Amino acid sequence: MDFTIRPSKPEDCKDIARLIMELAEYEKMADQVKISHEELKRDGFCQNPFYECLIAEVPERHKTKDGQVKVGFALFFYTYSTWKGRCVYLEDLYVMPELRGKGIGKALMCSVAKVGKEQHCARMQLAVLDWNTPSMDFYIAKGAQDLTQSEGWHFLRFDGAALDKLAEEAPKN
Repeated sequence: MDFTIRPSKPEDCKDIARLIMELAEYEKMADQVKISHEELKRDGFCQNPFYECLIAEVPERHKTKDGQVKVGFALFFYTYSTWKGRCVYLEDLYVMPELRGKGIGKALMCSVAKVGKEQHCARMQLAVLDWNTPSMDFYIAKGAQDLTQSEGWHFLRFDGAALDKLAEEAPKN
């Protein structure tokens, strides 16, 4: 199947938002999505972008049943390891269900890895829901390590009131 992987542009943000919602529905967490295409545009296409995104696009002749040609995305950003240095974090990787199994997801993931290597990143990290065995199997087959099993790492999050409380407790300089 013909498809291209390319960096996103500001005009892709409505499609990125659509794909994010499709992913959230698959993950059974659609109610948690609060971001808009305007915020994606603001945060991804400013002087110091908070993220980068790659788009998987098919030609018109391969468009989906509902007429989409932007059929997948990989959203990522850079982090820093005090042990390893530069890292790339793959926040989301998604391909529309009707186009899975055609190499698009692999192409997106490999393209993020390539960008990371070009930026001298030592590793690529991501999180997978514990019930999402198709994705877990996909990543493991490509060489990913399950750090929860091998090293005992757990990813933690502060948000909402917990984040507000932490920020309020910061020293007042």
